[in-house]
Amino acid sequence: MAEHETSKRWYSILEFLPVLFFFIGYFWLKDEIFVVNGIEYVGFIAVTALFVPLCLICMAIYWRLAGRLAMMQVVTLVFVVIFGGLTIYFNDEWFLKMKPTIIYLLFAAILGFGLIRGRSFIQVVFMGSLSLSKAGWMSITRHTMIFCLALALANELIARNLSTDMWVYFKTFGLPIATGLFFAIDIFLLRRHVINDPKSDSNQSDPS
Repeated sequence: MAEHETSKRWYSILEFLPVLFFFIGYFWLKDEIFVVNGIEYVGFIAVTALFVPLCLICMAIYWRLAGRLAMMQVVTLVFVVIFGGLTIYFNDEWFLKMKPTIIYLLFAAILGFGLIRGRSFIQVVFMGSLSLSKAGWMSITRHTMIFCLALALANELIARNLSTDMWVYFKTFGLPIATGLFFAIDIFLLRRHVINDPKSDSNQSDPS
C-alpha cells in the first residue's frame, strides 16, 4: 500500500512538473527578449520551447513507471506538441492560450457523443478506481461535459480579456483546483450511486 501511494505521488509530480516549470519560467523570463537567427522571441515563447520537450520527457518517464498512459494524457500531450509547436513557429503566444479551450471543447464533444449513445466515456478516466451504478456514471458524465464547456468559456474570456500574467495564474492553479473541487463535490453528491460490486448490474433510472 505504501509503495502504491508513493507511485501515485510520483505520477502526480510528473504530471504537474511541466506546468509548474512553465509558471516559474514565465515569470522569470517574461520581460526578456531572445534573438535567434535574427528573430526576437519574448520570454513566453522561450519558455514554451522548453515546456514542450519537458512534457514529452515527463510523460515518457510516467509511461515507463506506470506501463501505460491514459487516453486523456495522450490527447493532452498531442495538443501540447501541436499548439506549443505552432506558438514557437509563428512566434505567437495565442496558439498556446487556445489549447485549453480546444481540449475542453473536444472532451465535451466526446462525452456528449457518448451520452447520445447511452455510454459514459468518463468511466475510462477513473480506470476502475471508482464503482458507480449506470445512473451514476451517466450523471457524472453529463456534469463533466457541462464543466468542460464552462472551463472552455472561462479560458476564452480570461485569455482574450485579461493579461497574460492572469492567464498563466489561471492555467497553473485555477484549472487544477477547479477540476479537483468539481470531481470531489460531484462524487460526494453522487455517493448514493457508489456500489461495492463493480459487476453488479444497475438498471435503476437516472434521477438527475
